[in-house]
Amino acid sequence: MSRRYASRLHVAMSAILGLALPAAAWPAEPRFSVAVGTEYTTGDYGGEQSVDETHVPVTAVLDIGRASFRLTVPYLNVRAPELTYIDGPDGQPIVGEGPVVTNDGIGDVQAVVTLYDVISGDDGGSALDLTGKIKFGTADVDTGLGTGEQDYSLQADMFHFFSRFTAMGTLGYSLRGDPEGYDLDDTLYASLGGSYAATNRVQLGGFFDFREASIQGVDDIQELSGWVATRVGDRGRIDFYVLAGFGDSSPDWGAGVSYGASF
Repeated sequence: MSRRYASRLHVAMSAILGLALPAAAWPAEPRFSVAVGTEYTTGDYGGEQSVDETHVPVTAVLDIGRASFRLTVPYLNVRAPELTYIDGPDGQPIVGEGPVVTNDGIGDVQAVVTLYDVISGDDGGSALDLTGKIKFGTADVDTGLGTGEQDYSLQADMFHFFSRFTAMGTLGYSLRGDPEGYDLDDTLYASLGGSYAATNRVQLGGFFDFREASIQGVDDIQELSGWVATRVGDRGRIDFYVLAGFGDSSPDWGAGVSYGASF
């Protein structure tokens, strides 16, 4: 789902704001940052009732040289038909049947490791990063806030840097755990987008995302998102974004905002 935007934007903005550096120029001291955000999405996902999600992630990031370690703990508020499962931060909801209920609580915790500049051009004009993710099944299964299973993902992010524009592409694969009563497919996912430096402090960008459906017989996930990121002081950044989904596996629309600061 669209909340994967947060982790993708972290990788993209990190690359744009300084990761196209020669190895000798990388910061020697560890850098710690914290971000908090909120996102709202809504859609019927092929059902008769809408699934409305409010997602509030708190993310801690430790950058050490050319490696990044990220941990996200989300709070979820979900209004949906009874017996709906929220399939982690990257999948589509498994929509149930019954009266509409509202549940809230801690969602699935996600741990992410990124290796920057695994491959780079001699002139610093391009770079490839590798990222591994583990989604822990920490959300309450009984209330449908998660599947209770762990998922594993591996992805490659490619960047090409122009004067004020950065082209970005992602290709990845997720191994999904199966909740009781469901057989979820492993999924291929990809995204394509770019970022434009409007000023020294403001970035504009957009992405098109594709992910294979984890449930047989339903649409693949397709989303289009646009964002604005601006620096706040020397250490802070605010991101605003909106998104639109296509097909029954994506939200109809959504919007979010986040604030992060480094120390």
